[in-house]
Amino acid sequence: MISVENLELVKEKRTILQIEKFKLKQGKTQAIIGPNGAGKSTFLKVMALLEQPTKGKIFFTGTEVTKKNMLSFRRRMAVVFQEPLLLNTTVFNNVALGLKLRGLRGEKLSQRVEQWLERLNIGDLRNRKPVYLSGGEAQRVSLARAFALEPEVIFLDEPFSALDFATRISLLEDLGHLLANSGVTAMFVTHDFNEIPYLTGDVVVLDRGKLIFDGLLKELLEDKVQNDTIKHLLSPFKKFNQIRLF
Repeated sequence: MISVENLELVKEKRTILQIEKFKLKQGKTQAIIGPNGAGKSTFLKVMALLEQPTKGKIFFTGTEVTKKNMLSFRRRMAVVFQEPLLLNTTVFNNVALGLKLRGLRGEKLSQRVEQWLERLNIGDLRNRKPVYLSGGEAQRVSLARAFALEPEVIFLDEPFSALDFATRISLLEDLGHLLANSGVTAMFVTHDFNEIPYLTGDVVVLDRGKLIFDGLLKELLEDKVQNDTIKHLLSPFKKFNQIRLF
């Protein structure tokens, strides 16, 4: 779906990303995990065409991304960030915003918005303003706004990290169901291995801007990959599941 070759991003003489090859597989959800400062969110922004790499090529469905076609490709994507970026208007209007910018009006607009409000279980919040929403409700609005665009690719940048445990699990379960049944391609950035099984079995690990693993979560859980960074990231996951089993 989206692939990169010889990708490099340098800021203030510091190399943030250095990735020889990577492909976001069509119709799949791929989790991106790594320690703090690994370049996860920056990598997501580059893949989402929100940040320009210093070197390298990006391809969307086999076509190289250039300045001329970048905007048209970007319109086929949606991004959900860690903090919901909601306007001081109703939930309905927040979800409708992107659709209006793309020219949708009238009954078609209303039907699309209502559809995604219901699918994210926030139909009863349609007339509420963001100041009266909980963190989980606000993030559901943000997700509804992104999915309402019916993108080919959706990027999720640690959208659950600020939520309490029960809210996070509920939202992960609903999002996992949506991704599994929508056919959309997704890149999901997280710092917590516990979130990954709800959404996918495909994992990419970044460390200091480099891709150190691209494969199945199952391989990591079976200790088939011997790497200190991966062991460190997996440690809380294994402890949590031992406690849960106990």
